[in-house]
Amino acid sequence: MVQKKIKIIVWSKNAANQYYEILEFIEDEAPQALPIVGNALMDAIEDLAAQYNSHPPDRFKNNNNGTYKAALVYSYRISYQVTETAVYILRIRHTSREPLNY
Repeated sequence: MVQKKIKIIVWSKNAANQYYEILEFIEDEAPQALPIVGNALMDAIEDLAAQYNSHPPDRFKNNNNGTYKAALVYSYRISYQVTETAVYILRIRHTSREPLNY
């Protein structure tokens, strides 16, 4: 079966803030890694429009009906929800942080 391409990616305010906080942290701690990690995160998120089912269900989502998934990029976990028309980016967290159920 051919997977339908979703054309819309919607960022939650929380995920957008987390992305910019990650970039600021990397810029302070390892500026040479900023374009590498920043671009890798953005590329992975953009790829979700076409590859939204290529990642496993999000194990930290309570009562996950299968529409909540998670992608790993370097040491960052991108949690997202898939609907018929969009991919919603919910949060981006470093994997070394205490996992949060939601």
